[in-house]
Amino acid sequence: MTAYAPETPALVIDERVATANIARFQAHCDAAGLALRPHIKTHKLPHFARAQIAAGACGITVQKIGEAEVMADAGIADILLTYNILGVDKLARLAAVARRVERLAVVADSAVTVAGLGEAFSREDRPLTVLVECDTGAGRCGVQTPEAAAGLATTIAATDGLVFGGLMTYPAAGGSKDVESFMRAAKSLIETAGIACPTITSGGSPDMWKAGGETIVTEYRAGTYIYNDRSLVAGGACSLDDCALTVEATVVSTPTPTRAILDAGSKALSSDLLGLTGHGTILGHPDAAIVALSEEHAIVHTKRENEFEIGQRVSIVPNHACVVTNLFNFAWLIGEDGMMRRTEIAARGKLT
Repeated sequence: MTAYAPETPALVIDERVATANIARFQAHCDAAGLALRPHIKTHKLPHFARAQIAAGACGITVQKIGEAEVMADAGIADILLTYNILGVDKLARLAAVARRVERLAVVADSAVTVAGLGEAFSREDRPLTVLVECDTGAGRCGVQTPEAAAGLATTIAATDGLVFGGLMTYPAAGGSKDVESFMRAAKSLIETAGIACPTITSGGSPDMWKAGGETIVTEYRAGTYIYNDRSLVAGGACSLDDCALTVEATVVSTPTPTRAILDAGSKALSSDLLGLTGHGTILGHPDAAIVALSEEHAIVHTKRENEFEIGQRVSIVPNHACVVTNLFNFAWLIGEDGMMRRTEIAARGKLT
């Protein structure tokens, strides 16, 4: 615990704001009749995964086996891994995780992936739950039609070692209507084939406040909501006051009266733009723009002369909190008493 400012660049998380964000969106999902399954890719911390479950989340979402291993080791019992798992080594790791948790589910969008999962779990004591990933407009992974979803569901249900668990999608922002039409058609086809379709899981923090209502979706996955970031502020999903994660930086140079250089470059802020201009919002300096990043420098242009001075510390709300978390080995959590506690980001760098 420390009351002193950490060396910069530093990843700083206001735990009070994060806790309020957890509670607010959990209340929204409860009122909407949705199970909430937060994605830990944003925080990568067992501490916050436990807090989300304590608040009412049904379990967590991870993207990689390495993340699942960290969370399983931390005692998280219900994990959905939303990625196609291929290869003997990864399948062996997946089976090992399944033995350590109460419930593990994965997704697949091809018969090749299903066959590998079946081979790995045919020798296990418990079957693996597999959901069909559906492309409802985002243009990433996923089967392309409801008919293909029903066909793959049938394959999963007929494969030893597996059990069909439902449908999963990560939709394009604003794509809820496409989710509804695709999933309703797919569910109908699957149930007509005599297969139960218990879960339909969708997600995305940009549209999180629209989740619920008259929907076929039973479960919602959101990650960024715990911290929020500049992209969500720009999209109207939150305000700057709701942003729990900042990057603290120091002004290391002022080459001209209207240009300042910070010690937080692309290795601290990421180069993601997400459709925005600039690379973050400097709190307290709304007219200052982070116009460019090199690896270790952020170039700031100002409208007012001499707005910054060498040695000055600033706090930046980044464009994309999820990527920034993975750039740091540890974070500083600000507690209720204002004291800072250093915490290792346990699932940082778990890319396999």
